[in-house]
Amino acid sequence: MIYRFAIFLYLFITYLTVSVALCSGFSSSSVEVPLGGNTYQTKGVNTEKVTADGVVRWENPDTEFSVYVKSDKAATISLALEIFPQVEKSQININLNGQTQLVNISKGAIGNISAGEFKLEKGYNVINLRGVEKTGSDFAQIKLFQINSDKTLTLDFVKDNIDNRFYWGRRGPSVHLSYTLPADKDFKWFYNEVTVPFGADPIGSYFMANGFAEGYFGIQVNSAVERRILFSVWSTFKTDNPGEIPDAEKIILLKKGNEVYTGEFGNEGSGGQSFLNYSWKAGETYSFLNSVQPDGKGNTIYTAYFLNPEVGKWMLIASFLRPKTDTWYKRPHSFLENFVPESGNLERTANYGNQWASDADGNWKELTEAKFTGDDIAKRGYRMDYEGGEKSGKFYLRNGGFFNGTVELNSMHHRKSNSIPPPVDFDKLP
Repeated sequence: MIYRFAIFLYLFITYLTVSVALCSGFSSSSVEVPLGGNTYQTKGVNTEKVTADGVVRWENPDTEFSVYVKSDKAATISLALEIFPQVEKSQININLNGQTQLVNISKGAIGNISAGEFKLEKGYNVINLRGVEKTGSDFAQIKLFQINSDKTLTLDFVKDNIDNRFYWGRRGPSVHLSYTLPADKDFKWFYNEVTVPFGADPIGSYFMANGFAEGYFGIQVNSAVERRILFSVWSTFKTDNPGEIPDAEKIILLKKGNEVYTGEFGNEGSGGQSFLNYSWKAGETYSFLNSVQPDGKGNTIYTAYFLNPEVGKWMLIASFLRPKTDTWYKRPHSFLENFVPESGNLERTANYGNQWASDADGNWKELTEAKFTGDDIAKRGYRMDYEGGEKSGKFYLRNGGFFNGTVELNSMHHRKSNSIPPPVDFDKLP
């Protein structure tokens, strides 16, 4: 009797397992891709809304949303979308690597909606969503995609929103070059040159040239009509709200150039900020020079200059005093980042050449070694569209655009020495 019951129980469990698998479409690989951290509006009027919850407003028939996922192998997948309650019926078009499926969503539908089978390619894949017809205000409100395959897949995408990672992930991976500085002497000056290739300068780009332990200096693309030279120094007081900084730890402005705005900044630490609206151009090479020097009274002075190639003269951006700091130039570095989440699907590149450091007496030392690193999004593998290193005698950084191919984080790179110090006359700096 016990033996017969065991056989019956085994057959019953097997039946349930097979039934559940057939009904649910479950496979050896089932992955949920949240739209909140992986989706961009790539066509249409910018009135739709993507939040941490996913696509929550989709009204315009000209709109296209693009969702990006990287796969370690090619595979046939079944795709489903998890939607919020559907108010009225609609039809949407889903396109993956040139394969198209029309999906009908009925009034009152909620949860998983099958979108059919597609072929996933090795590397980055883009899933495009277009509206076909609707009777309500929205085509759909979508929380996530479910990707099922009979193969075990490793998929790279922004997986969670812990510590606001959907925001940082949509911005894209920030990447850095840290230049090796000799440790046996004190350096005051750092010189660097930056060239942004044509078409590699979308809105939201910050091509940071001359970083130091307490701040940064570079060029930005702030809008379709505004570009800036930006120089900032962090306060010793740790806060994202500049209003909380005590007077004794505020960054003090000592001097600034003509038409340079100065004030405070927050949200990513706080401190003193300066910028000049300047229509720099892709394809041009720009030179940056800044100094870090203790004043002998327990403070440090930071000064930044930008070489205007149109007149061939150095322009003063600003000079700040940082209280409670006693240091020379530390950690010269460059970085490339996007500060507009909506443009994190666009590629950007910067070439960095001719790095030099000088002591207070004007003795130059060429810096030909750099370490390539990335931010938390890159380290986690949530975004794999990043590169950095050396090409054609210059260092470079590249990110965004969901291109295939990365450079190993924490790798060391070298450029060929040119042995010609920058022609800087310190006595004639403004």
